[in-house]
Amino acid sequence: MSKRQTGRLTNQHVSSGGASGIFGEDAQVHDKVAGRASTNVYEKLCSENPKYQFRFRNHISKQEINDKLQSIDARLGKTLYVKDSKIKPDGGVIEVLDKSRKWRVVLVGEAKYQGKDVENIQAGTLVGKNKDQDLMVAGNAIERVYKNINEIRNFMLDEFHFPYAVFLQGSNFATETVQVFRPDGTFVKIRHDSGAMNRIDRVTAANYCMKINQNYCKNIFLGHNKSSIMLQAASIYARCDPWKEDEMQQIMLDIANTSLGILNQLG
Repeated sequence: MSKRQTGRLTNQHVSSGGASGIFGEDAQVHDKVAGRASTNVYEKLCSENPKYQFRFRNHISKQEINDKLQSIDARLGKTLYVKDSKIKPDGGVIEVLDKSRKWRVVLVGEAKYQGKDVENIQAGTLVGKNKDQDLMVAGNAIERVYKNINEIRNFMLDEFHFPYAVFLQGSNFATETVQVFRPDGTFVKIRHDSGAMNRIDRVTAANYCMKINQNYCKNIFLGHNKSSIMLQAASIYARCDPWKEDEMQQIMLDIANTSLGILNQLG
């Protein structure tokens, strides 16, 4: 790591209050809500589908992903430097056992929180280097979500569904302009179309820039030069306000049931 990078991270720690500031309480709560919602979906799937066997996993190892890639094509899945490397989606991974005794993914949940401008403004807390700003310029932490999405795409390269649900929350994911009142009664506008604030465009490559807040579990096929291209799009759900657990649960359950429907159609 360069001195410049080290300095930037040190400054970030100081300005935000250390690691707890970077991975703050709000982000931790968001992660836990997603985790509980995913666990509830797992229990509901088990109770509503007694003829199926499900399992819940907190992580998938890179070695397992590489093994899956090699089973598809011998050229794939060759590189791995850290033997115990793994991915850990915030909402875990739910799988179902098919009639061939193979585990098939039916749901992956991810939760990302970025931007607490609403809370800061309501509390009258100024931010920035000199503590004289209402709004904090957004960072790029959201781009880390691509790693897990791409890893699960690798793992599901031979599937006709992609049940990846991403729940984005915070002022950096506002889908409309928000008016927030200071303690003195004046207000600040958080513009959803501000390049300094909005970070949704940093993640929509994961769903090929289609509309957000929709279920894209079923793969999309495009015709091209007498051939076909298969797209596996993440289902991205974004808003400024906090997600409620039952809202996440319903979306996740819908995606999981879509997965089961597709797997049943394929036999």
